[in-house]
Amino acid sequence: MKPIKQLLIVFAIIAFISSCKNENKEASSTSTVSKSENNTNKKTGQAFIEDDEGVPNCLQIAIGSPDHATLVAAVQAAEVENALVNVGPLTVFAPTDDAFAALPDGTVENLVKPENKDALANILKYHVTPGNLNTSILTKLPKLGQANNQYVKVEVVDGKPVIGGANIIASVKAGNGIVHVVDKVLLPPTEEN
Repeated sequence: MKPIKQLLIVFAIIAFISSCKNENKEASSTSTVSKSENNTNKKTGQAFIEDDEGVPNCLQIAIGSPDHATLVAAVQAAEVENALVNVGPLTVFAPTDDAFAALPDGTVENLVKPENKDALANILKYHVTPGNLNTSILTKLPKLGQANNQYVKVEVVDGKPVIGGANIIASVKAGNGIVHVVDKVLLPPTEEN
């Protein structure tokens, strides 16, 4: 009887060890499932996109340009960054630093003051049009409705569009539209005009 008892004890120990291993496997697989569930529960949407290879949006193009430091500073001072990163499509007319420098002395410095934030935002929104309008489309339009709810006149000179007196000197495709580099700051019409 002793060998049978010993045999039963050995089987009991083996069964116990085996059941412990199964519990560890289940816990391990549950842990793996939890980890994979956590990975699938990551936050999604435009704000959480990590894309190193995509086409930059209109704001990213301006930030990456050595000729648009004044524009970027103005956009940040007016806190209108969202106007340039919206899904779009957008057409943005981006004045160069030289275009801002051509304004009367002190104009830019005055506009970036906190008390002039609304006026600056109005001017910057006057540089944004809904739609993805390349130069050939622009030559067919007499005016554009801007993001500040005003219109800018489009003329065709030597077959090229001139927007509010500004010449397009380059165009860059953006992930949310197109950026036309212009040689003049577009100033919205005043109430007197």
